[in-house]
Amino acid sequence: MFDFLDSGQYDLLGAFWVTVQLTLYSALGSLVWGTVLAGMRVSPVPLMRAFGTTYVNVVRNIPLTVLLIACSLGLNQTLGVTLGGGTFKDIGFRLAVLGLTAYTGTFVCEALRSGINTVPVGQAEASRALGLSFVQTLTLIVLPQAFRAVVAPLANVLIALTKNTTVAAAIGVAEAALLMKEMTENEAQALFLVFGIFALGFVLLTLPTGLLLGWVAKRVAVKR
Repeated sequence: MFDFLDSGQYDLLGAFWVTVQLTLYSALGSLVWGTVLAGMRVSPVPLMRAFGTTYVNVVRNIPLTVLLIACSLGLNQTLGVTLGGGTFKDIGFRLAVLGLTAYTGTFVCEALRSGINTVPVGQAEASRALGLSFVQTLTLIVLPQAFRAVVAPLANVLIALTKNTTVAAAIGVAEAALLMKEMTENEAQALFLVFGIFALGFVLLTLPTGLLLGWVAKRVAVKR
C-alpha cells in the first residue's frame, strides 16, 4: 500500500529543499526590505513616511496568493519581467521570492518599528546633538538595539514565512506543497500518510528555528 515511498517516484527531499531555498532567499530579502521600510516609517521626511505607511498597510492586507499570482501573470506574462534568464521553473522561483519578500517585508518592518520604539528617545537626541545625521543615528545607534529587542518576533515572522512558501505552488514552483498535491491525487489510498509526512516535514523545518532563535533572543536581549 505504501510502496510509493520506496519507489523513488516522488522526490520528497528535493521538494523540501526548494522550500528551504525559498525560505532562505525570501528571509534575506524580507530582512533588507523590511529594514528599509522601517527606516521610512520613522523618517523625518513626510513623503517617505507616507510611502512606508501606505505600502505596509496595503500590502500586508492583500492575500499572499494574490500577490504571487500578480507577480506571475502581471510581471512575467504581461510585462515580460523574468528577473534574469533561465527556464520557466527558474523564473517561477525568482518571482515567488519577489512576492514573498514584498509581503513578508511588511511584517519585518512592523516588528522592527516596535523595536525602534523601545530605544530611549534620549539616545537619538544625544546622537543628533553630536552632529550625527538621521541615517547615522538609525544605523549606528537605533537599529542595533532594535534588532536585539525583536529577535523573538522576527523568529515568528520567519516561521510564518516557511509555512507561507506553500503558496508558491499556485504559480507552479516545485516545492513541498505542489508535491503534496500531486501525491494526494495519485495516492488516494494513503491520504493520511501523505498529510502526515508533509506535516512532519514542516515541523522539522520550523521547530528547530523557533527554539534556536528563542535561545538567541534571550542571549542578546537588551537589559533595561
